[in-house]
Amino acid sequence: MTVNVSKPAINVREKLAELDKPTGIAGEAMLRAETPQEQQALLGLGRRNVLINGDMRVAQRGTSSSGLGVDATVYLLDRFSMETSGTAGRFTASQASDGPAGFGKSLKIDCTTADTSVAAGELFLLQQRIEGYNVQSFGKGTPDCTGFTVSFYCKGNASATYTLELYDSDNNRSISREFSVSSAWERVVINFPPDTTGTFNCDNGVSLYCQIWLHAGSTWNGGTLNEQWSGVPPHNTRASSNASSIFDSTDRTFYITGWQLEASKVVTPFEHRSFGEELALCQRYYYKPTDGQIGMIANNTTYVCASYPFPVTMRVEPTVSGTSATMGWNRPFAAGGLTGQYSSTEAIGLDACIVNYASLSATGNAHELVAITTSDVQFDAEL
Repeated sequence: MTVNVSKPAINVREKLAELDKPTGIAGEAMLRAETPQEQQALLGLGRRNVLINGDMRVAQRGTSSSGLGVDATVYLLDRFSMETSGTAGRFTASQASDGPAGFGKSLKIDCTTADTSVAAGELFLLQQRIEGYNVQSFGKGTPDCTGFTVSFYCKGNASATYTLELYDSDNNRSISREFSVSSAWERVVINFPPDTTGTFNCDNGVSLYCQIWLHAGSTWNGGTLNEQWSGVPPHNTRASSNASSIFDSTDRTFYITGWQLEASKVVTPFEHRSFGEELALCQRYYYKPTDGQIGMIANNTTYVCASYPFPVTMRVEPTVSGTSATMGWNRPFAAGGLTGQYSSTEAIGLDACIVNYASLSATGNAHELVAITTSDVQFDAEL
């Protein structure tokens, strides 16, 4: 005898929803995930945050800089640039020992000179420029493109509204969304849809800007905010006309930390990396040596050649700058020290550089070794 048994199809999601024990926020996110990649991100497997120094701990250049706002692109905390144009507003940027639970540092922007007469072309952007090699996981320009999820913690002196934009510089495409700020630390989460038009270049050039408009004139905010991926120009849809300006009052402040960009449609907790790992990621773009380098007196005894091996391979051959150095003699019981001025670059590559110091304060012997005890030489390979 044959017995045929048929059972109705079961919807696992619906059955789980009927359980007395709730799945919780994490479980619901897992159920909403549409691909294995999204589930992997939720489980915390592998690298998720394509932004570097999102928790604002690394500050090779220093921890405070004032009088900023003159037309320029400047860096303070590693990997985050501040671009200004046309404004009379001025600000101080600093690394603050303030943050939500789990974060000991943040970037603080403090308006010191207001600008309430805003000309059309004025702007102030806080941004990270992302290398093409680091954005391939998004699959942009293909049918399998993931979403773009941005999250960060922020606060200000009072309520405000700003604009966050993703700008694809390889294909001149962008998308923007407003977000709100209060006087308490809050996490902002913005989900951007996939973009199946225009692939990112797979190289060491800049491909994607993740940036916040803190101040904008009508050239940038005179149209309707572009909340879907589209071509640029026009430019007047990139910032919101409803947004506040960081320069509207000298009382205005803006703090940010825990900034994350991930290839996913769902947000995950901030990816905390060790300080050593974060520092190494930053040093691909900028390296400022401390001490302990070794130099040698040249044949004519009028300058020192010093070798600087880089801790990681830099993005491109860096631009070298500096002014002076102090050095110690490699002599038993030698009195005094030696100073010199940065002069030129003898040789440079992606992994090391030989720097010349001239105008020595004393004459040494040819081929004599010296120890570089302090130096302000720096190597810049930023995007």
